[in-house]
Amino acid sequence: MKKILFTGFAPFGGDKTNPSWETVSRLPEQIGDIRIVRRQMPVEYDGVAALLEQAVREEQPDAVICVGQAGKRSVITPELVAVNVKDAVSPDNAGVSYAGEPIRADGPAAYFATIPVRDIVANLKAAGVPAVLSYTAGAYVCNCIMYHLLDLLSLRFPRVLGGFIHLPFSCDQVCEHSASVPSLPLETMVKGLTIAAETVGRYLDAD
Repeated sequence: MKKILFTGFAPFGGDKTNPSWETVSRLPEQIGDIRIVRRQMPVEYDGVAALLEQAVREEQPDAVICVGQAGKRSVITPELVAVNVKDAVSPDNAGVSYAGEPIRADGPAAYFATIPVRDIVANLKAAGVPAVLSYTAGAYVCNCIMYHLLDLLSLRFPRVLGGFIHLPFSCDQVCEHSASVPSLPLETMVKGLTIAAETVGRYLDAD
């Protein structure tokens, strides 16, 4: 049986929940012939790398999909690329902020996702789940964990696929923000991640 490790983030920015973990935690234990395992990650630049590596070593998955929140987006956005930079005005949950510093000083400028992001977007759209391919994961902790993941897999687990998916706010978060903030129901986002897992599973079968 194949195994996919999903990670989601703890709440940040004053929110009580984070749709990435709320969605990941609602995934079934098994999707077809794929076993689903999950870990919650802290919203910390300097805290995610070691925890991520520990999870990959313990679970020995065939693929890893990290999931995060992109509150200004209105659709599910699989990310194509992670860049080697930490640069955001807002501090992380540990109070740490960076301005243009590399994630790994001697690392490559960028990594491309190795999960089939274009197929995931196509399959989401075909199922009526709003989605678009994203070409930037930003420069906050979401991009940081995606870069750490792909760097880790490239150096130590080259047969494991990896990528990142951004989710909008969930509908229940909107009451804490402006009514004009875009959102999706958790049920829709669970469906989206389920389709993503199925797509990756078929890709693994064909490999």
